[in-house]
Amino acid sequence: MNFAERFQQLDAWLVEHQQLWRAKPFTEHQCSWENQWPELAIWLRRRSLEQAEQAHTQLHLLDAPAPFGNLARAGIALTRLPDWSSQRHDELPEPLYRHIPGRKWQQISRFAQASQARWQQPASHWVDWCAGKGHLGRVLAWKTGHPLLCLEHNEQLNRDGEKLSEQFHLSARHQDADVLSPATWHHLAPEQSLVALHACGQLHMTLLQQAAASRCVQVALAPCCYNRIEGPEYQPLSDTARIAQLKLSKDDLGLPMQESVTAGQRARRLRDCSMAWRLAFDLWQREARNSDQYLPTPSRPESATNNGIASFCRELANYHQLDLPEPDSWPEMERRGWQRLAEVRNLELVRGLFRRPLEMWLLLDRALFMQEAGYRVEIGLFCPSELTPRNFLLIAERPCAQVITSL
Repeated sequence: MNFAERFQQLDAWLVEHQQLWRAKPFTEHQCSWENQWPELAIWLRRRSLEQAEQAHTQLHLLDAPAPFGNLARAGIALTRLPDWSSQRHDELPEPLYRHIPGRKWQQISRFAQASQARWQQPASHWVDWCAGKGHLGRVLAWKTGHPLLCLEHNEQLNRDGEKLSEQFHLSARHQDADVLSPATWHHLAPEQSLVALHACGQLHMTLLQQAAASRCVQVALAPCCYNRIEGPEYQPLSDTARIAQLKLSKDDLGLPMQESVTAGQRARRLRDCSMAWRLAFDLWQREARNSDQYLPTPSRPESATNNGIASFCRELANYHQLDLPEPDSWPEMERRGWQRLAEVRNLELVRGLFRRPLEMWLLLDRALFMQEAGYRVEIGLFCPSELTPRNFLLIAERPCAQVITSL
């Protein structure tokens, strides 16, 4: 893949259609694009909450009015990547995954397999970045017999990881470390292979920057939580992205994270109830104040729904220091809140068409940065999206001649 060419195509496409993906149906009663595409807007607004949930992860199958289908097909074409998840997987001993939930274990084992298969040189020293208990690094160290350094800021996770590594007699060091601190970066060296599975935002951006600065031989990264950055605006890594048309806010970076395949039925039910009641409050406050203005509401714990919608909404009114007249009927207000939630979720399907393209834009920024730093770079899928929507894998490796010179 020509990274720069694909990036420029995505950049132009996202800018062209930004009216669609920057609209926020939860806070805006009328999206700006609805006047341009009234047939699509009406069709979506008539659908149920259940229909929106069914379409959430299969947008390309939704037979919606134009321009939905064309946008879906364009998004798929612009984000197509090699699928490395179907490769044969090594059988690993049960004690390695005894303490790891099944879905997480599958992510770890596939990440380890795909990264090793793509590198052209064998690794000699592993570094697990934001390691937690070091499950990923431990798998790689066990498979290769090479030393492992786990960098993790949580002391208890490090101590737990040490005990697990000792069971396998590995040459593993679990270091209490803040990876955002310059004091940690002196641990990096040219002979190291850095791995990070779902390191968030600034954490994985710092990984790439410091790996390149230290001329580390290899990097394997599955990014996550792009919106966890320092500052309100996204600062691109690559020269190519810094001169791009598209400028992103921290809020924009949250769009790729709005796809979920792991939430259980109870969690979804509580989430939906809280959101429907927040939307009911929004209707109540707009009508009572005669003001078409959304008021930001704080996230609420699960227990907030225990005392009913009236108590829930009154607490939100108190939060905003509002003395509002009671609605004629709380059950009717709740019904309208659920109706609004169905409309919001269906209108948000349009935004959903841009989740993956925006994430691809961000991934290519990272790939281009490593390429500009002299690395051979590949990007692909390390596992099916059913295991995690964050299934992008970036592989970066210094050419052999450069590694020999640096050593």
